[in-house]
Amino acid sequence: MHRIFSSRWIISGVSLTIGVGIGAALTASDRSRSRTISDELLHRVPIIPVPIVDAASEIAPYQQGQLTPSRSTAAMKYGFPSLSNIKSREGYVISYDPRNRSAAWVIEQLSSETLTGTSDRRFCEFREDDSVHVYHRATNADYKGSGFDRGHLAAAANHKWSQKAMDDTFYLSNVAPQNPHLNQNAWKNLETYCRTLAKQNQNVFVCSGPLYLPRQEPDGKMYVKYQVIGKNHVAVPTHFFKVVVLEKQRGGVELRPYVMPNMPVDEKIPLERFLVPIESIERASGLLFVPNILRNTSNLQAITAKA
Repeated sequence: MHRIFSSRWIISGVSLTIGVGIGAALTASDRSRSRTISDELLHRVPIIPVPIVDAASEIAPYQQGQLTPSRSTAAMKYGFPSLSNIKSREGYVISYDPRNRSAAWVIEQLSSETLTGTSDRRFCEFREDDSVHVYHRATNADYKGSGFDRGHLAAAANHKWSQKAMDDTFYLSNVAPQNPHLNQNAWKNLETYCRTLAKQNQNVFVCSGPLYLPRQEPDGKMYVKYQVIGKNHVAVPTHFFKVVVLEKQRGGVELRPYVMPNMPVDEKIPLERFLVPIESIERASGLLFVPNILRNTSNLQAITAKA
């Protein structure tokens, strides 16, 4: 792997463009252009070169054009960023984190087909995931009076194609405590944008999950601190990520990684300001995305925020 000074990383002949956004390392001039975002919002995610070790290998690889009984099989196309506690639902695949009582990540495939149908969220209810041991699951009572929304990772509106698929998004294993302002505004805008991308591209694969990032305290040391809610101590993420893989109509794959802090975010801030280098998410989450994607494509472009 060779680094050149045009803000690109060359990996096995594939160019990855990196830039500046929430979670990226900001220069002084970058920060001066970002004064509309509070300093607290601009917690930096450590950046390292893309790891050369392999990510988790694929399970039941998806073949182009294959007919499957569920969309979750198609979501496996680019493999998984980790292999712990994998659960398959009608429209998504989840890696469950029993310690934090929520998902480590959720992968779903979006296309124009998944976004149309007669499914109605009015018929859905948030419910416990009975496939998770009672010691390690969240309940609706944990969220009551907490001040946090039950924020979807795989969004309900992404799965209008099937009422069961939409129902499955209401498992509490697919949600995390989310600031209401973020959930109902900027994060919702990002979800809507992903659906727009699905209508403009052949396929869109979305991986969403929580982050628990360190911050510097007054004593000068770095600590990872996060709130827990309810009697089951459901962890409140400090940030959320969404890694979007676009399969272009004319071939090629584009990667768009986003990070948003779990706090009120001005919905007028352009979504591109939340783009980060993919390696910053990999480092912060303990997950790996790029190796599996590179294994499945010879034409990958990574888009991040421009300085």
